[in-house]
Amino acid sequence: MRHLLDTKSLARRDALRILDVAEDMADTQRREVKKLPTLRGKTVVNLFFEDSTRTRISFEAAAKRLSADVINFSAKGSSVSKGESLQDTAQTLQAMGADAVVIRHGASGAPRTLATSGWISAGVVNAGDGTHEHPTQALLDAFTIRKRRFGGDSRGRDLAGAKVTIVGDILHSRVARSNVWLLETLGAEVTLVAPPTLVPQDVSAWPARVLYDLDEAIADGPDALMMLRIQLERMTAAYFPTEREYSRRWGLDALRLAALAPDSIVMHPGPMNRGLEISAEAADSPRSTVLEQVANGVSVRMAALYLLLAGADEATPPSQDSPTDKTDATEGSTR
Repeated sequence: MRHLLDTKSLARRDALRILDVAEDMADTQRREVKKLPTLRGKTVVNLFFEDSTRTRISFEAAAKRLSADVINFSAKGSSVSKGESLQDTAQTLQAMGADAVVIRHGASGAPRTLATSGWISAGVVNAGDGTHEHPTQALLDAFTIRKRRFGGDSRGRDLAGAKVTIVGDILHSRVARSNVWLLETLGAEVTLVAPPTLVPQDVSAWPARVLYDLDEAIADGPDALMMLRIQLERMTAAYFPTEREYSRRWGLDALRLAALAPDSIVMHPGPMNRGLEISAEAADSPRSTVLEQVANGVSVRMAALYLLLAGADEATPPSQDSPTDKTDATEGSTR
Protein backbone atom coordinates (compact mmCIF):
# COMPACT_ATOMS: atom_id res chain seq x y z
CA MET A 1 0.00 0.00 0.00
CA ARG A 2 1.65 3.22 -1.17
CA HIS A 3 -0.83 5.90 -0.04
CA LEU A 4 -4.27 6.13 1.56
CA LEU A 5 -5.99 9.06 -0.11
CA ASP A 6 -9.68 8.17 -0.34
CA THR A 7 -12.21 5.37 -0.08
CA LYS A 8 -13.82 5.86 -3.49
CA SER A 9 -10.88 4.12 -5.18
CA LEU A 10 -10.19 1.71 -2.30
CA ALA A 11 -10.57 -1.90 -3.46
CA ARG A 12 -12.68 -4.25 -1.36
CA ARG A 13 -9.77 -6.53 -0.56
CA ASP A 14 -7.62 -3.58 0.51
CA ALA A 15 -10.39 -2.26 2.74
CA LEU A 16 -10.83 -5.68 4.36
CA ARG A 17 -7.06 -6.00 4.74
CA ILE A 18 -6.93 -2.73 6.69
CA LEU A 19 -9.89 -3.75 8.87
CA ASP A 20 -8.41 -7.19 9.54
CA VAL A 21 -5.01 -5.78 10.49
CA ALA A 22 -6.84 -3.30 12.72
CA GLU A 23 -8.29 -6.33 14.54
CA ASP A 24 -4.73 -7.46 15.21
CA MET A 25 -3.77 -4.00 16.40
CA ALA A 26 -6.80 -3.86 18.70
CA ASP A 27 -5.68 -7.16 20.23
CA THR A 28 -2.28 -5.66 21.06
CA GLN A 29 -3.94 -2.67 22.74
CA ARG A 30 -5.53 -4.94 25.33
CA ARG A 31 -2.11 -6.06 26.53
CA GLU A 32 -0.33 -4.56 29.51
CA VAL A 33 2.43 -3.33 27.22
CA LYS A 34 0.74 -1.70 24.24
CA LYS A 35 3.81 -0.56 22.35
CA LEU A 36 5.12 -2.54 19.36
CA PRO A 37 8.57 -2.24 17.72
CA THR A 38 7.12 -2.45 14.21
CA LEU A 39 7.98 1.06 12.95
CA ARG A 40 11.12 1.69 14.98
CA GLY A 41 13.38 4.01 12.98
CA LYS A 42 10.53 5.38 10.85
CA THR A 43 9.44 9.02 10.99
CA VAL A 44 5.77 10.00 10.74
CA VAL A 45 4.88 13.67 10.24
CA ASN A 46 1.44 14.97 11.20
CA LEU A 47 0.98 17.87 8.79
CA PHE A 48 -2.18 19.72 9.84
CA PHE A 49 -3.24 22.84 7.96
CA GLU A 50 -6.63 22.77 9.74
CA ASP A 51 -7.33 22.60 13.45
CA SER A 52 -7.89 19.13 14.83
CA THR A 53 -7.73 17.45 18.19
CA ARG A 54 -9.16 13.94 17.86
CA THR A 55 -7.66 13.01 14.50
CA ARG A 56 -4.20 14.43 15.20
CA ILE A 57 -3.95 12.84 18.64
CA SER A 58 -5.28 9.55 17.27
CA PHE A 59 -2.63 9.44 14.54
CA GLU A 60 0.05 10.47 17.02
CA ALA A 61 -0.97 7.70 19.43
CA ALA A 62 -1.08 5.18 16.57
CA ALA A 63 2.42 6.07 15.35
CA LYS A 64 3.94 6.11 18.83
CA ARG A 65 2.42 2.74 19.73
CA LEU A 66 4.18 1.36 16.66
CA SER A 67 7.45 2.95 17.94
CA ALA A 68 7.72 5.50 15.13
CA ASP A 69 9.24 8.92 15.69
CA VAL A 70 6.49 11.56 15.40
CA ILE A 71 6.78 15.17 14.29
CA ASN A 72 3.68 17.34 14.73
CA PHE A 73 3.49 20.24 12.29
CA SER A 74 0.77 22.88 12.66
CA ALA A 75 0.26 25.54 10.02
CA LYS A 76 -0.58 28.16 12.62
CA GLY A 77 2.53 29.95 13.80
CA SER A 78 4.65 28.16 11.20
CA SER A 79 6.25 29.28 7.97
CA VAL A 80 2.97 28.37 6.22
CA SER A 81 1.32 31.30 7.96
CA LYS A 82 4.08 33.43 6.43
CA GLY A 83 3.19 32.31 2.91
CA GLU A 84 5.22 29.13 2.41
CA SER A 85 3.69 26.88 -0.25
CA LEU A 86 2.72 23.23 0.11
CA GLN A 87 5.59 22.38 -2.26
CA ASP A 88 8.18 24.11 -0.07
CA THR A 89 6.78 22.49 3.07
CA ALA A 90 6.85 19.07 1.39
CA GLN A 91 10.43 19.48 0.24
CA THR A 92 11.43 20.50 3.76
CA LEU A 93 9.87 17.30 5.11
CA GLN A 94 11.66 15.31 2.41
CA ALA A 95 14.96 16.79 3.51
CA MET A 96 14.15 15.80 7.10
CA GLY A 97 13.68 12.18 6.02
CA ALA A 98 9.93 11.76 6.60
CA ASP A 99 8.73 8.22 5.85
CA ALA A 100 5.01 9.00 6.09
CA VAL A 101 3.03 12.23 6.05
CA VAL A 102 -0.44 12.41 7.57
CA ILE A 103 -2.03 15.51 6.09
CA ARG A 104 -5.18 17.47 6.89
CA HIS A 105 -5.84 20.38 4.57
CA GLY A 106 -8.68 22.78 3.85
CA ALA A 107 -8.33 22.32 0.10
CA SER A 108 -9.94 19.26 -1.47
CA GLY A 109 -7.29 17.28 -3.34
CA ALA A 110 -4.26 18.56 -1.40
CA PRO A 111 -3.22 15.05 -0.18
CA ARG A 112 -3.37 13.70 -3.74
CA THR A 113 -1.29 16.62 -4.96
CA LEU A 114 1.29 15.86 -2.28
CA ALA A 115 1.30 12.15 -3.14
CA THR A 116 1.61 12.54 -6.92
CA SER A 117 3.70 15.70 -7.26
CA GLY A 118 7.11 14.11 -6.85
CA TRP A 119 7.96 16.63 -4.13
CA ILE A 120 8.21 13.91 -1.52
CA SER A 121 8.89 10.16 -1.51
CA ALA A 122 7.01 9.49 1.75
CA GLY A 123 3.73 7.65 1.91
CA VAL A 124 0.75 9.97 2.29
CA VAL A 125 -2.34 9.44 4.44
CA ASN A 126 -5.31 11.75 3.97
CA ALA A 127 -6.56 12.91 7.38
CA GLY A 128 -9.31 15.04 5.82
CA ASP A 129 -9.20 17.38 2.84
CA GLY A 130 -11.76 20.13 2.44
CA THR A 131 -15.20 18.65 1.84
CA HIS A 132 -13.71 15.77 -0.16
CA GLU A 133 -12.84 12.71 1.98
CA HIS A 134 -11.65 11.45 5.36
CA PRO A 135 -10.80 7.79 4.66
CA THR A 136 -9.54 6.67 8.08
CA GLN A 137 -12.73 7.99 9.72
CA ALA A 138 -14.82 5.87 7.36
CA LEU A 139 -12.59 2.85 8.04
CA LEU A 140 -12.94 3.21 11.80
CA ASP A 141 -16.70 3.62 11.40
CA ALA A 142 -16.87 0.43 9.33
CA PHE A 143 -14.66 -1.32 11.88
CA THR A 144 -17.03 -0.24 14.68
CA ILE A 145 -20.13 -1.40 12.81
CA ARG A 146 -18.49 -4.73 12.04
CA LYS A 147 -17.51 -5.32 15.67
CA ARG A 148 -21.00 -4.47 16.93
CA ARG A 149 -22.60 -6.57 14.19
CA PHE A 150 -20.51 -9.72 14.56
CA GLY A 151 -18.71 -9.36 17.90
CA GLY A 152 -15.59 -11.36 18.75
CA ASP A 153 -13.31 -12.04 15.81
CA SER A 154 -14.88 -10.50 12.71
CA ARG A 155 -11.85 -10.88 10.43
CA GLY A 156 -12.68 -11.40 6.78
CA ARG A 157 -16.29 -10.26 7.14
CA ASP A 158 -17.83 -7.44 5.15
CA LEU A 159 -21.01 -5.48 5.86
CA ALA A 160 -23.31 -7.13 3.31
CA GLY A 161 -26.93 -6.48 4.24
CA ALA A 162 -26.19 -3.87 6.90
CA LYS A 163 -28.38 -0.76 6.71
CA VAL A 164 -26.55 2.45 7.60
CA THR A 165 -28.30 5.83 7.78
CA ILE A 166 -26.19 9.00 7.79
CA VAL A 167 -27.97 12.10 9.07
CA GLY A 168 -27.12 15.79 8.99
CA ASP A 169 -24.78 18.13 7.16
CA ILE A 170 -24.07 15.95 4.12
CA LEU A 171 -23.15 18.97 2.00
CA HIS A 172 -20.02 19.88 3.96
CA SER A 173 -19.14 16.42 5.29
CA ARG A 174 -16.05 14.60 4.06
CA VAL A 175 -16.97 11.89 6.61
CA ALA A 176 -20.26 11.27 4.80
CA ARG A 177 -18.57 11.04 1.42
CA SER A 178 -15.92 8.58 2.58
CA ASN A 179 -18.52 6.48 4.37
CA VAL A 180 -20.84 6.33 1.35
CA TRP A 181 -18.11 4.90 -0.89
CA LEU A 182 -16.57 2.54 1.67
CA LEU A 183 -19.87 1.17 3.00
CA GLU A 184 -21.05 0.48 -0.54
CA THR A 185 -17.77 -1.32 -1.29
CA LEU A 186 -18.32 -3.48 1.80
CA GLY A 187 -21.90 -4.33 0.78
CA ALA A 188 -23.92 -2.08 3.09
CA GLU A 189 -27.06 -0.19 2.11
CA VAL A 190 -26.65 3.55 2.72
CA THR A 191 -29.37 6.14 3.30
CA LEU A 192 -28.66 9.87 3.59
CA VAL A 193 -31.03 12.10 5.58
CA ALA A 194 -30.78 15.89 5.65
CA PRO A 195 -32.63 19.11 4.94
CA PRO A 196 -32.72 19.67 1.15
CA THR A 197 -30.33 22.60 1.58
CA LEU A 198 -27.69 20.33 3.17
CA VAL A 199 -27.67 17.73 0.39
CA PRO A 200 -25.13 18.25 -2.43
CA GLN A 201 -26.71 19.41 -5.71
CA ASP A 202 -26.08 16.17 -7.59
CA VAL A 203 -25.85 12.91 -5.67
CA SER A 204 -27.25 10.78 -8.49
CA ALA A 205 -23.90 9.00 -8.85
CA TRP A 206 -23.62 8.27 -5.13
CA PRO A 207 -24.52 4.69 -4.14
CA ALA A 208 -27.08 5.87 -1.59
CA ARG A 209 -30.73 6.87 -1.40
CA VAL A 210 -31.71 10.29 -0.06
CA LEU A 211 -34.54 11.04 2.39
CA TYR A 212 -35.54 14.29 4.02
CA ASP A 213 -37.54 12.86 6.93
CA LEU A 214 -35.59 11.37 9.84
CA ASP A 215 -38.64 9.64 11.32
CA GLU A 216 -39.21 7.84 8.01
CA ALA A 217 -35.59 6.69 7.99
CA ILE A 218 -35.80 5.43 11.58
CA ALA A 219 -38.98 3.50 10.78
CA ASP A 220 -37.00 1.67 8.09
CA GLY A 221 -34.94 0.02 10.85
CA PRO A 222 -31.30 1.00 10.26
CA ASP A 223 -28.60 -1.11 11.88
CA ALA A 224 -26.51 2.01 12.42
CA LEU A 225 -27.63 5.63 12.67
CA MET A 226 -24.71 8.02 12.13
CA MET A 227 -25.33 11.60 13.25
CA LEU A 228 -23.11 14.25 11.67
CA ARG A 229 -21.99 17.52 13.21
CA ILE A 230 -23.48 20.69 11.78
CA GLN A 231 -20.37 22.42 10.43
CA LEU A 232 -21.28 26.00 11.16
CA GLU A 233 -17.70 27.11 10.44
CA ARG A 234 -18.09 26.06 6.78
CA MET A 235 -21.49 27.69 6.31
CA THR A 236 -21.69 31.05 4.58
CA ALA A 237 -25.48 31.11 4.21
CA ALA A 238 -28.62 30.18 6.14
CA TYR A 239 -29.13 26.48 5.45
CA PHE A 240 -31.97 26.06 7.96
CA PRO A 241 -34.22 28.52 9.84
CA THR A 242 -32.88 28.08 13.38
CA GLU A 243 -30.84 25.58 15.36
CA ARG A 244 -33.96 24.78 17.38
CA GLU A 245 -35.88 23.97 14.20
CA TYR A 246 -33.04 21.79 12.94
CA SER A 247 -32.93 19.88 16.22
CA ARG A 248 -36.70 19.35 16.14
CA ARG A 249 -36.75 17.91 12.64
CA TRP A 250 -33.36 16.24 12.19
CA GLY A 251 -31.92 15.81 15.68
CA LEU A 252 -31.73 12.50 17.52
CA ASP A 253 -33.71 13.12 20.69
CA ALA A 254 -34.95 10.71 23.37
CA LEU A 255 -38.17 9.88 21.49
CA ARG A 256 -36.37 9.02 18.25
CA LEU A 257 -33.79 7.05 20.21
CA ALA A 258 -36.60 4.96 21.73
CA ALA A 259 -38.08 4.38 18.26
CA LEU A 260 -34.91 2.74 16.96
CA ALA A 261 -34.87 -1.03 16.51
CA PRO A 262 -33.50 -2.89 19.56
CA ASP A 263 -30.15 -3.71 17.94
CA SER A 264 -29.57 -0.35 16.24
CA ILE A 265 -26.44 1.57 17.21
CA VAL A 266 -25.88 5.34 17.35
CA MET A 267 -22.68 6.76 15.88
CA HIS A 268 -21.06 10.20 15.71
CA PRO A 269 -17.62 11.12 14.32
CA GLY A 270 -17.22 13.93 16.85
CA PRO A 271 -16.99 16.52 18.07
CA MET A 272 -20.67 16.52 19.03
CA ASN A 273 -23.01 19.49 19.26
CA ARG A 274 -25.09 18.14 22.12
CA GLY A 275 -28.64 19.40 21.95
CA LEU A 276 -28.37 20.18 18.24
CA GLU A 277 -27.87 17.04 16.13
CA ILE A 278 -27.80 14.66 19.09
CA SER A 279 -29.25 14.73 22.60
CA ALA A 280 -27.34 13.85 25.75
CA GLU A 281 -29.59 10.80 26.18
CA ALA A 282 -28.58 9.46 22.78
CA ALA A 283 -24.89 10.36 23.08
CA ASP A 284 -24.55 8.65 26.46
CA SER A 285 -26.85 5.67 25.91
CA PRO A 286 -25.64 2.04 25.69
CA ARG A 287 -26.47 2.21 21.97
CA SER A 288 -23.85 4.92 21.48
CA THR A 289 -20.52 3.88 19.95
CA VAL A 290 -18.91 7.33 20.22
CA LEU A 291 -16.13 6.29 22.59
CA GLU A 292 -15.68 2.95 20.81
CA GLN A 293 -15.09 4.90 17.61
CA VAL A 294 -12.34 6.90 19.29
CA ALA A 295 -10.61 3.73 20.57
CA ASN A 296 -11.09 1.93 17.25
CA GLY A 297 -9.62 4.94 15.45
CA VAL A 298 -6.23 4.30 17.03
CA SER A 299 -6.29 0.64 15.93
CA VAL A 300 -7.36 1.49 12.38
CA ARG A 301 -4.70 4.18 12.05
CA MET A 302 -2.08 1.82 13.42
CA ALA A 303 -3.14 -0.62 10.69
CA ALA A 304 -2.93 2.04 7.99
CA LEU A 305 0.55 3.16 9.07
CA TYR A 306 1.71 -0.44 9.44
CA LEU A 307 0.59 -1.35 5.91
CA LEU A 308 2.04 1.88 4.54
CA LEU A 309 5.47 1.52 6.13
CA ALA A 310 6.03 -2.10 7.14
CA GLY A 311 3.45 -4.24 5.38
CA ALA A 312 5.82 -5.16 2.57
CA ASP A 313 8.60 -6.09 4.96
CA GLU A 314 6.84 -8.28 7.53
CA ALA A 315 5.05 -11.50 6.72
CA THR A 316 2.58 -11.26 9.58
CA PRO A 317 0.77 -8.51 11.47
CA PRO A 318 2.25 -8.03 14.96
CA SER A 319 -0.28 -10.04 16.95
CA GLN A 320 -0.46 -13.13 14.73
CA ASP A 321 1.65 -16.22 15.24
CA SER A 322 0.94 -18.01 11.96
CA PRO A 323 2.01 -16.81 8.51
CA THR A 324 -0.53 -14.94 6.43
CA ASP A 325 -0.68 -13.96 2.81
CA LYS A 326 0.80 -10.48 2.52
CA THR A 327 -0.29 -9.95 -1.08
CA ASP A 328 -3.06 -7.51 -0.20
CA ALA A 329 -0.63 -5.36 1.77
CA THR A 330 1.67 -4.85 -1.16
CA GLU A 331 -0.52 -5.13 -4.26
CA GLY A 332 -3.62 -3.25 -5.32
CA SER A 333 -2.50 0.24 -4.31
CA THR A 334 -5.14 2.29 -2.55
CA ARG A 335 -4.00 5.22 -4.68
